[in-house]
Amino acid sequence: MNTIFALFNMGGMELVLIFAVILLLFGAKKLPELAKGLGQGIKEFKKASNEVTEEFHRAADMDSPAPTKKLPPEGSQPADTASHTEPNHPQ
Repeated sequence: MNTIFALFNMGGMELVLIFAVILLLFGAKKLPELAKGLGQGIKEFKKASNEVTEEFHRAADMDSPAPTKKLPPEGSQPADTASHTEPNHPQ
């Protein structure tokens, strides 16, 4: 947070002045509503940002899927048809 203040070269007195001007412009009754709206906006932005990041990760995972082995359904024996059937060759 101090880096933001250093970026704008703001000290304590400047912040007090800014908050006083905001208080005069909007009034004491509107400040909680403004703060709530600002908080909800930041929350929605973070949520959207996380969703986009997750979507990129899912897309990257889909590009290189792990090989899966097909298993037969439970209770069934795997059929070994190669040893029981004869090749169908025309003569």
